[in-house]
Amino acid sequence: MGARTKARKRALDVLFEADQRGLDPIRLLADRIAEPGTEAALPQYSVDLVEGVIAQQDRIDELLATHAHGWTIDRMPAVDRALLRLGTWEILYNDDVPDAVAVDEAVELARSLSTDDSPQFVNGLLGRIVDLKPTLLA
Repeated sequence: MGARTKARKRALDVLFEADQRGLDPIRLLADRIAEPGTEAALPQYSVDLVEGVIAQQDRIDELLATHAHGWTIDRMPAVDRALLRLGTWEILYNDDVPDAVAVDEAVELARSLSTDDSPQFVNGLLGRIVDLKPTLLA
């Protein structure tokens, strides 16, 4: 597993835990940085991902809700919700990651961590975000 893949997984862990426990993700992130527990310190890219998602979460959630036909943000499985937020942030706000890589990484994490239907759902929704990217950033 590559360094950025591990960093994405760790960022996902923070976002998922904050969501499930009703915690402020930035506060949880600060706690994980200060006291990483049994795991190694959070990679800087994990920190960048969590901070980026939180900074843009209202816009990201608006886009996901608009383009996830028949699904509300709250109805999505929590893992998928966190993955979609991470993937959308990488697609729209991180020029260092090719869009296809952001989608592939999110799909692989969905395949290993979520429901049987999640990889297809994540792929379809992030693919739509990629297709609309030029108009979303205009």
